[in-house]
Amino acid sequence: MDIVGFLKSQFICHLLICYIFIVSGLIINFIQLFTLILWPINKQLFRRINCRLAYCISSQMVMLLEWWSGTDCTLYTDPESYHKYGKENAIVILNHNFEIDFLCGWNFCERFGVLGSSKVLAKKELSYMPVIGWMWYFLEIVFCKRKWEEDRKTVVQKLLNLRDYPENFWFLIHCEGTRFTEQKHQISMQVAEAKGLPKLKYHLLPRTKGFAVTVQCLRNVVSAVYDSTLNFRNNENPTLLGVLNGKKYHADLYVRQVIYILIPLRIPLEDVPKDEQECSTWLHKLYQEKDAFQEEYYRTGTYPAVPTVPPRRPWTLLNWLFWALLLLYPLFKLLINMINSGSSLTLATFAFVIVIASVGVRWMIGVTEINKGSTYGNNDNKQKHK
Repeated sequence: MDIVGFLKSQFICHLLICYIFIVSGLIINFIQLFTLILWPINKQLFRRINCRLAYCISSQMVMLLEWWSGTDCTLYTDPESYHKYGKENAIVILNHNFEIDFLCGWNFCERFGVLGSSKVLAKKELSYMPVIGWMWYFLEIVFCKRKWEEDRKTVVQKLLNLRDYPENFWFLIHCEGTRFTEQKHQISMQVAEAKGLPKLKYHLLPRTKGFAVTVQCLRNVVSAVYDSTLNFRNNENPTLLGVLNGKKYHADLYVRQVIYILIPLRIPLEDVPKDEQECSTWLHKLYQEKDAFQEEYYRTGTYPAVPTVPPRRPWTLLNWLFWALLLLYPLFKLLINMINSGSSLTLATFAFVIVIASVGVRWMIGVTEINKGSTYGNNDNKQKHK
């Protein structure tokens, strides 16, 4: 192992990276709190400022993937669609198979300049999570409790609020609702059989209600759906801990631009599906196509489109370097003063803080782990059999 690779694998480096992320994130959250005074005065200025502040946080995560780990990302798409990315509002459908698929989605946004304004449909619990959850609150992220009867009104209102958003944005959505595991896939296919739906080999059944409402509320606001399928070469199973250790992965992202069949601006009104059932049928058909493309990738190791490597932008690295220079100097100065003091109590307190920080870092990483993922599908199955 080379010296750089050795350093990347050391826990002290991980601790420093997380220190920069957490402290800078809390500082930005604090600044975001003060921007609330702008909302009743100039809502669009509030939004533009928070897009930049959110970028300062999320770009640090993308920096880990792009610059620290050096993960390669090859985009498979048609050249005509490629030139539209980042220049229009879109809904991005992502598969939900890997622990870092959210990070790859952010990387996709960053390469086309919409990371700061990107939106997601996230579970309510994440809104209470410091740094990222609080950042999302100021970005007007759509949170839900995963109980559709309670969620529908809130989700609709949040989506309608985005209709006058001043920045181009991508709305990232995992229609499967929860991350793929073999157990959840088995349960999902039992549901498919019970409902008479075609079975999928590599995906869970899509949850259509959230998607249908998203399309209806953002009608005439978004221009297209980007159907995105993520895979990693050589059967790699990437983790956030692997990225933090500087492990390099090779991501292949297949993106199809799907013009909305639900937007009257693009097609005649008589061709637009008017009810939720027709939208549900359309989404199920899309996932059958995704499954076929996934099978083709496993068989050939490639996608039926032109491979392109979108260039990395320097801003994620520059942003991280700025916060590192700003925050590491006072930390090292404090550490030196503590050592020079010779106080056993001071050193013991510092050691205790390190232990707490280590536990906190491991907890944040654990949030992304598949074996600690949502039991969403499992709960649905339990309810179905009651």
